[in-house]
Amino acid sequence: MKVPFLDLAAQYDLLRDEIDSAFQEVCASCSFVLGPQVEAFENAFAQFLEAKYCVGVASGTDALVLSFRALGIGPGDEVLIPANTFVATAIGVEQAGAKPVLVDINPDTYLIDTGCLKDASTSKTKAICPVHLYGRACNMDEIMGFAQEHSLFVIEDAAQAHGARWNGKRVGTLGDLGCFSFYPGKNLGAYGDGGAIIAKSEELFKKLRRLRNYGSEIKYEHPEKGTNSRLDSIQAAVLHIKLKYLEEWNLKRRKAAETYTKLLQPLTETNGLVIPCICTSEEHVFHLYVVHVENRRKVMDYLAENNIESGIHYPKPIHLQEGYKDIQQHLGDLPVTEQLACRIVSLPMFPEITEEQIKYVVDKVREVLDTKRQGQ
Repeated sequence: MKVPFLDLAAQYDLLRDEIDSAFQEVCASCSFVLGPQVEAFENAFAQFLEAKYCVGVASGTDALVLSFRALGIGPGDEVLIPANTFVATAIGVEQAGAKPVLVDINPDTYLIDTGCLKDASTSKTKAICPVHLYGRACNMDEIMGFAQEHSLFVIEDAAQAHGARWNGKRVGTLGDLGCFSFYPGKNLGAYGDGGAIIAKSEELFKKLRRLRNYGSEIKYEHPEKGTNSRLDSIQAAVLHIKLKYLEEWNLKRRKAAETYTKLLQPLTETNGLVIPCICTSEEHVFHLYVVHVENRRKVMDYLAENNIESGIHYPKPIHLQEGYKDIQQHLGDLPVTEQLACRIVSLPMFPEITEEQIKYVVDKVREVLDTKRQGQ
């Protein structure tokens, strides 16, 4: 049996007729940039998130950059971000001219440790950017409480958490701004790059619409400096179609995660395996199903030998990357992040994964974790 890490082909087969028709409609209209499909998707995505304002942009990274710029965050400012995240979170801060400050993570959730926020803050701290990693929600009660106490902005990075909730509210709608990525492998993915920003206020909404379009609302009038970060009409059309299925797909992901958890639970007692710990306040949408093992290389190699694809999110923390020597955080500064980066593994997860495939994955995990095999 072969188990892919994700299966975008299966998803396309399901939607082929709708997608092909949408492509033809956009091409026939020749309205490729900021066409009616963009506004239609923006309105639908805002409604899905139970929010009021949505601005489509060219990528999740651009969503972060424009969000920081819209809030006036720039040179001389610091933004607190989790140490366990994709490098785009740090890039978003830096491209706005500010400095990312990495905060260690909670050992149970692998998300930003709210208990570390105080020590990471300085007089230059302007914002917190919590990342709802793997499809789960950060503790937004504690984050918003800390932000309010210290007069900080909150920009949510919800690139992996389309539809997740914290205490009943969709992530991306609790802070000042919420940023989403529509990279193809996401729970809601385009057929190329794309992103969106959720704004709480009409003022920020209008500013973001200007910033994504050269600082302009009226053609050839530029009251401020912006950039070119517009969501393509074709991508918006694809996303609008997929959005209708997102709740169903997220439900299938949760059911797949329940099956994984049920089958893997017995292995946690003697084999050093750690499976996701779910908080009662969150509704996890399982963009990824991440486990913690003691001998990752051996586990991943054995899975690969048995035609099972797996991944690591993420194998080397930002502060240990060659390109981030200037971040002023070094080996040993973020111990939980560093330890987990050596042990976490992402198992196959996508809405179409079958129970048979999950059982096969778990069987192979069981085999490689067997004490006799570990000793070979």
